[in-house]
Amino acid sequence: MFKIPKYIEPDFKEEKFVNAPDVVLAPAPVDKAAPAGFHATSIYPEYFKIGGRWLLAEDSRMDCVPVYEAGKIFVREFRNVKKGDRVVLGRSENCEEGIYVHADCFEKEARGQAGTFAFRQNRSRETGFSYDYKQLIELLKYERENNGYILWVLGPACSFDAQARECFASLVENGYVSALLAGNALATHDLEGGYLGTALGMDIRTQESYPNGHYNHLDAINRINTYGSIPAFIEGENIKDGIIRACVENNVPFVLNGSIRDDGPLPEVYEHTYDGQDTIRSHVRKATTVIGMATVLHTIATGNMTPTYRVLSDGTIRPIYFYMVDTSEFAANKLGDRGSLSAKGIVTNVQDFMTNVCKGLGL
Repeated sequence: MFKIPKYIEPDFKEEKFVNAPDVVLAPAPVDKAAPAGFHATSIYPEYFKIGGRWLLAEDSRMDCVPVYEAGKIFVREFRNVKKGDRVVLGRSENCEEGIYVHADCFEKEARGQAGTFAFRQNRSRETGFSYDYKQLIELLKYERENNGYILWVLGPACSFDAQARECFASLVENGYVSALLAGNALATHDLEGGYLGTALGMDIRTQESYPNGHYNHLDAINRINTYGSIPAFIEGENIKDGIIRACVENNVPFVLNGSIRDDGPLPEVYEHTYDGQDTIRSHVRKATTVIGMATVLHTIATGNMTPTYRVLSDGTIRPIYFYMVDTSEFAANKLGDRGSLSAKGIVTNVQDFMTNVCKGLGL
C-alpha cells in the first residue's frame, strides 16, 4: 500500500534557529530587478526568519526571488518583481542570515547503507525499472483516490503509436490525468492520427509511410484552423480516438506552448512565452505528481517550476513526485543537471512505458 512519507519540520528550538538573526529585507530598485545580494530560491522548502518567526515559502520554484508581503513569503519570477517589493537578501542556507534551506525533510525507508564504492548508481539502460513501475502504479492509484493532481508533460513521440494513444486516452478517461502540458507538435500529430490515421505521414498502426504523407500534419493543422478551435474540429470531423480528444471530452485541461519552429500553430497554442509559462505554473502550483515523457525542453521547463514539496489546503506538507521517461539516458537524467535533483529518470520507449502503466492499472 502506497504511503506518503511524513514531513519532518525543523526543530526551531535548536540553537542555530534561536540565535539566527532576522533576514535583511531591501526594496526592489525598479520593476523586474531585485536589489544586489538578493536570495534565490531552490527546489527545497525554505524558511525565513522575520520578526523572530520562521516563515515557510509555501509556494516556491527555483531561481526566483522571495518577497515579504502581508505577513507571508511570496516567491516571484524576476519579471513579476515590482519596484519597492521587500526582497530577502542573503546567500547562505543554514541560518547564518536568517535563511534555512530544508533539503532533507521527508522520512525515508530504513535501508542498508551502501558502501563508499558501489556499481550502477546512475539511471541507465542497464537499470532495472520493474520496482519503479510498481511504485508509480501505486502512486497513481493513491493520487486518484486522494484528490492528488497528476500533471503529464508529453512530447510528440507519445502520439506516434495507436496503442500508446489509446493507453493515454484510457488514463484520461479513468481519472489518472489532471492536466496535460505539451507543445504544438503533440496535439498536431495526435489529431492527425484521429483525422487521417497517421503521425507525420506514417500509419500509427503499421508505421508505413503514406504517399505524400508529409502533407498530412499540415492538412490537419489547416483543417483545425478552418474550424477555429480544437473542440470544434473534433466535433465537426467526428474524431473518435486520441489523447486530445480524450482531454476535451473529459474536461481535462491541456496547455499547448509554442516554439520558434512551429508550423501553424493550432488555435489553442500559447504564442507568447510568458503567457504560456504562467499557465503552466498555474497547474504546477497544484501538482502532486509530474510525469514527463519524450520531451526534454518541456519537461525541464516544468521541472524548473516544480519544488520538491506541496503545502496542501489543510497545511499538510507532502512531496511532489517527478518522473522523466525517455529512450535517451541523457534526456532521462537531464533534469538533475538543471536543478531538479529529486526527479527520477526511467530509460525506455514511451509507447512501452504507457502500455506497461495501463496494464499495471488494469486498464
